[in-house]
Amino acid sequence: MRIWGPLAAICLGTFMLLVDVTIVVVALPSMSESLGSSLSQLQWVADGYALAVAAALLGAGMLADLHGRRRVYVAGLIVFALASVACALAPGMGWLIAARLVQGVGAAAMFTTTLSLISTLYSGRRLGLAFGVWAAVASSAASLGPVLGGLLTQALDWRWIFYVNVPFTALALAMTFRFIPRSAPVRQTARRLDVPGVALFALGAGGLVYTLTASHSHGWAAAPTLVPLALALVALAVFVVVQRRTAHPLLDLSLFRRPAFSAAMLTIALGEAAVYGVLPYTSLWLQSVQGLSPVGTGLVVLPHALAAALVAVVSGRWMPRPSPRLGATLGLTLAGLGMGLEGFLGPDSGWPALVGGLALSGVGMGLIFQVAAALALGSVPPERAGMAGGAYSTFEQLGYAFGVAAFGTLAVTTMSRCLNGTVTAPHEAAQTLSGGGADTLLAAAPASRRDALDHTLHAVFASAHNTLALTAAALCLSGAAFTLWLTRSRVRSRAAVRDAVPVRDADAVRDTDAVRDTPGAPGPAGRGTPEYEG
Repeated sequence: MRIWGPLAAICLGTFMLLVDVTIVVVALPSMSESLGSSLSQLQWVADGYALAVAAALLGAGMLADLHGRRRVYVAGLIVFALASVACALAPGMGWLIAARLVQGVGAAAMFTTTLSLISTLYSGRRLGLAFGVWAAVASSAASLGPVLGGLLTQALDWRWIFYVNVPFTALALAMTFRFIPRSAPVRQTARRLDVPGVALFALGAGGLVYTLTASHSHGWAAAPTLVPLALALVALAVFVVVQRRTAHPLLDLSLFRRPAFSAAMLTIALGEAAVYGVLPYTSLWLQSVQGLSPVGTGLVVLPHALAAALVAVVSGRWMPRPSPRLGATLGLTLAGLGMGLEGFLGPDSGWPALVGGLALSGVGMGLIFQVAAALALGSVPPERAGMAGGAYSTFEQLGYAFGVAAFGTLAVTTMSRCLNGTVTAPHEAAQTLSGGGADTLLAAAPASRRDALDHTLHAVFASAHNTLALTAAALCLSGAAFTLWLTRSRVRSRAAVRDAVPVRDADAVRDTDAVRDTPGAPGPAGRGTPEYEG
């Protein structure tokens, strides 16, 4: 248990927090029926959690470096459990969205410490295996969320998708205290939490997601869209300036000079945005148009989860030193081809039309999770492990949040255009349909027109889903080409690495040069292995 105990404790927390990203997907129609909601509110139930995770990750990573990773991980578990209970007790959508935001803050404290804990607890080939197991859990969790959500929603009630977190959190806490040793803080003189950086990043990221969500309700030219967009862009610009000038930044921007690090961030963000950003609308198509149950919807997605988990484990075992040129490029390419296969639905298509594409995109995502995580940690010195892990997790959750919001806007726009001339208020009908309200539109139509309208809605939703899937495919394939270009130089020299590290880290780089290579070690460059630059 000395080997598997810590990994089980870490992976249990990872599984819970990532399951909660997508577990709500199949429960959205039930939530809407129970609490009453608009499409924007449903998006915030899914998006608010991911956005809170992304906004808090960098700050949580710095706290973990300052106060100890196990301590921050435990605090995150406790906040996550309490917020889950608040979600389950929500009397309305406002309460639920607020509780999801708090739940995301707890998840951020858990998520930002998982990779750095693994990188400090394991070395050599065990580190490669640990990354593979972690990646399998991460990729399967996001995919199994709809399955578990469907089972709980159909057998009990949508509130149980949150209640179920409590016993698993208790188990994770017990295992953490039992198997994970207390970690010492990374002691750096006069280093404090970058509060302005945390606030500016949260404001910028939140403003952009809000802009995307509001755009399909108000239009891009309206003040409710343009004002938050302007504020978000200003906040992000100031964030960059502050990070470049502060002595102890929340995110050291010089890390992006390392091609492997940049490739890792690009790969995980695009993969999450393209594959999992479309998944909520796939779920709505399966339930509201195809009439599948929540469990049936989850089972349709199951091939994706199984493929992702299997590939993550195999790649972690057989590719201990992942190459961004091979792993990241291949992962994005397979994910893009899988999404492309999902983009050819017709009015009479059923769920079998999606299975092949879901499985292939699962293969791509399994590779992406394993490779991107190892590259993010392996391309930085050990004292930057917390920051690198936080950056990886931030880009992952931002990718999902932006994907859901952007594809929601695209779905409404496409449906509105297809419904123009068919219904009296195409934009309002598009918002209802994209929110899973096909039955509502049919019930409001005269009985003599329902059969024709039903066929129209099938065609409109299929057309919108095709647009989303093909757009996602184009994003993945473009990202694969850019990653291939970015990593065109295979390995950079140590002198180049020193040039890329700020003066304040020069001593750390000299220290890592003195460490002897660990044979077969896939771990961080600080352990003496070559930089993962291609």
